[in-house]
Amino acid sequence: MPEMPEVEALAEFLRERAVGRAIVAARVAAIAALKTFDPPLHAIEARPIASVARHGKFIDLEMGPSTDAAPGEPSLHLVFHLARAGWLRWYDEIPATVLRPGKSPIALRVRLDDGAGFDLTEAGTKKSLAVYVVRDPAEVPGIARLGPDPMADTFTESDFAGILAARRTQVKGLLRDQSVLAGIGNAYSDEILHAAKMSPYKLAATLDDDEVSRLFAAMRGTLSEALDEASGKPAAELKDAKRRRLRVHGRTGEPCPVCGDTIRQVEFHDSTFQYCPTCQTGGKPLADRVRSRLLK
Repeated sequence: MPEMPEVEALAEFLRERAVGRAIVAARVAAIAALKTFDPPLHAIEARPIASVARHGKFIDLEMGPSTDAAPGEPSLHLVFHLARAGWLRWYDEIPATVLRPGKSPIALRVRLDDGAGFDLTEAGTKKSLAVYVVRDPAEVPGIARLGPDPMADTFTESDFAGILAARRTQVKGLLRDQSVLAGIGNAYSDEILHAAKMSPYKLAATLDDDEVSRLFAAMRGTLSEALDEASGKPAAELKDAKRRRLRVHGRTGEPCPVCGDTIRQVEFHDSTFQYCPTCQTGGKPLADRVRSRLLK
């Protein structure tokens, strides 16, 4: 699943290539992916892309008025969330093939006025990719519920401490909860907790001042490094670049790069997480399963 660093890199990629270009055509191939009907998808056609923003794991393309717009016509936003198995595929010259619903992994195709464009694709059978056309990004329920961006300059350690103190939930689940902190998912929460030398099952409200400081520093440091490494990479390279830099997530059975212990995992019905027993849990393996609410 793309998380904050990859989503920000995709937004940066689109800023460089799409801002200032007008959308010539937008075609949906996976009907279930389009979550809104008013305004209709075709309303974004003939509009120039004015800016590209990121809200948590959402990408927001703001489009200005069309060339023949009436005075005062509002801007529109094409917002999308790539979910677990979605991705953005860019073309300098977008294919002229006709999209056939249900016949490919393509959910949406956007063609620009210079011939370039992009597809939103989704692998697998469980389809969660979501596309919205709205007048205000806050109309997207997932954006309206977002917590603060943990990399924002205004987000302080004191803010973080207040969030932790108010919740008797496990830190793994808290880091992933988008209504608490925007943009962190399964992979980077594993990396943050490993860097902080903290058990995923630690209760947030029980952390002392030193642990809060350590977790905050690990969160900012891990995300900052990932953002720097993802920046400037083309969309096609971001997935592999992310996998290469992960130290524990997805590394079950491999040696921990810090202590050499074997990285272990906990399994859920639809997900897993990884950790190092020596670095994070005093050498004790965690139970294979905990209540699924941890990963919500």
